[in-house]
Amino acid sequence: MTKKLLLIMLFISTLYSITLVAKITPNEVYSEVMILEDEIYNLMDYFEVEYDKNKIIDKVNTELKPRNIWQKSYEVMIKINILRNKHNFLTIEPVNMAPVLNLNPDLVYEQTQRIKTELDIFKHRLGISNIKYEKDYKFKNKTPLDVYNGLSNLSNLFDILSKGELTLSYVFAENMRIYNDIDLILGYFDIEDKTIPQKKNIDATPTGTFNIGLKILEKIKQLQISVGIDFVNFNSFKKKTQTPSEVFGITQMIISELQTIKAYLGISVITSGAVEYKTKTPVEVDQLMSWNLRKLELLKSLLRR
Repeated sequence: MTKKLLLIMLFISTLYSITLVAKITPNEVYSEVMILEDEIYNLMDYFEVEYDKNKIIDKVNTELKPRNIWQKSYEVMIKINILRNKHNFLTIEPVNMAPVLNLNPDLVYEQTQRIKTELDIFKHRLGISNIKYEKDYKFKNKTPLDVYNGLSNLSNLFDILSKGELTLSYVFAENMRIYNDIDLILGYFDIEDKTIPQKKNIDATPTGTFNIGLKILEKIKQLQISVGIDFVNFNSFKKKTQTPSEVFGITQMIISELQTIKAYLGISVITSGAVEYKTKTPVEVDQLMSWNLRKLELLKSLLRR
């Protein structure tokens, strides 16, 4: 009898362990993103912000990695800070993580819960208690790409809710985070950086700056390929015109890809948080993005020479 009891307990324990490590599916994460979208629409109604639910948002169509999707969720967290600042609340640094080669997809779900919590705090601070709104969404056959595009739309909705408060100073701050990561990598190889900012391009546009960002991603991809790191093709991100918000978005993809380089080299330093800047211009953002490209081009290989 004791032996049977032990077997039953072992069986129950095994089932419990399997439950604990069960993977969260893209369907579940997408459901959370849709709940968050409803929350934003209700906040728009509360603040009487005009929006068009039927407006078609550009979607990307490429095979992304969990790190890219997580970074998009980090972008949404930054947009929450922009909303907080608009209402004179202090900035709260978003949760960041140490570099990894392969990010656990479940971490994206965790981010949706942080976003939910931050929105609840925001509503509580303003005394908003009458728009708690959640549906029991059930989806099938959703992919990580669907989650990325859902988060991208959520990011755009925050721009509308904040009435375009995403300034070029925020974009500049993200470029400085890239600058610091590249410095870490160059320091690992003891590469002397004698680069200086190029001459300012007085005709700089968000589209031109965005395309420089794509060149940085292409350089990172070549480094990844050379040592067998899984890479992403970002060509589908390119289009005729780009907005400052989309330039902001490409900085996030650069940061996500630089983490694989750091992880491969064993650099465990977490990417620094953004520093607040004021009154940055398109010319300054473009100049810094170009400088980051020139710095990264100093890196010829990820192998010790």
